Amino acid sequence: MPKALKRGALRAFKTLGLFDAARNSQWRTDRLLILCYHGVSLDDEHEWDGAYYMSATAFEDRLRTLSEGGYSVLPLSEAVQRLYARTLPERSVVLTFDDGLSDFAQRAYPLLRKYGFPATVYLTTYYCRYNKPVFGMFCSYVLWKARGRIVDPEGLAGASRGERWDLRSDGGRAEAHRAILRYADEQGLSAEQKNDLAERLCRRLGVDYDALAAKRLLHLMTPEEVSALAREGVDFQLHTHRHRTPRDRALFLREIADNLAQLRDLTGSEAAHFCYPSGVHRPEFLPWLEECGVVSATTCESKLASSDTSPLLLPRMVDTSNIAPVEFESWLTGVGGLLPRRSRGEGRMAPR
Repeated sequence: MPKALKRGALRAFKTLGLFDAARNSQWRTDRLLILCYHGVSLDDEHEWDGAYYMSATAFEDRLRTLSEGGYSVLPLSEAVQRLYARTLPERSVVLTFDDGLSDFAQRAYPLLRKYGFPATVYLTTYYCRYNKPVFGMFCSYVLWKARGRIVDPEGLAGASRGERWDLRSDGGRAEAHRAILRYADEQGLSAEQKNDLAERLCRRLGVDYDALAAKRLLHLMTPEEVSALAREGVDFQLHTHRHRTPRDRALFLREIADNLAQLRDLTGSEAAHFCYPSGVHRPEFLPWLEECGVVSATTCESKLASSDTSPLLLPRMVDTSNIAPVEFESWLTGVGGLLPRRSRGEGRMAPR
């Protein structure tokens, strides 16, 4: 359904009282809406990628809607337990954040605390320990910062003499970004070598790497930030150590084991809930997660969860800057989950 038509229909449904009817129904009480967020901008990140970042103002508007609408915002573990015990309170919602970006500590958490809402952060722990800009995301952002230019990349990321990167369009920037990632993969660059490449990219494009790093844009939280927030009650859960889900069982189990060990060290707690990196899940992952003692796992499939939903395939509504307030409200009431929509089998770009 075209966006304009969908939003018009939702506004009509709201005017007719269908939002209120669904919101207060037993059907909605029996269901859990898990919301997924990634970044809350420190600067202009939402202008770069509105499907990954949301401005702090827009995020607070979401929290205000939850508060004024009388929604029951629950901790993840409690919500999962009550979903399957069929004891959910009315209008149950869970707030989750993927990856563990530094802006959670700087922007999202102060707003969550203001409204008294609990949240779960699915933390990928490698870039927490190696606290430099997340390479793939950072390179994409830097290319966007240099938009409007045609660049000579000779000697950078394997580029040859005479090659040009046209950064004036989304397509041109995406092509340059693919070339950088392909080079890093083909050369098997280490994290340190990737960061060196990111610094050289900034110099070539005339972007101030040190200024971006000082703001900690596109960084994950530091170990100290994670530990401090865990003491304040933020729930940190599994997202793999390196933000990847190998199809080899031994490698998959190692990702979980490394993630578990790091989270235990950072938070003093035993994590038991998991989020599939980029939303990618396969049937063979489920028994492997059970083997690790995982209680629940969330996807990026846009639906509300019921007691019939597999606890290792819990759906989430991925909230972004591109979703209008009326669409967001429709999901809170349950109406959004009843409308035809495109499948979201995979989530946003993974840190790499």
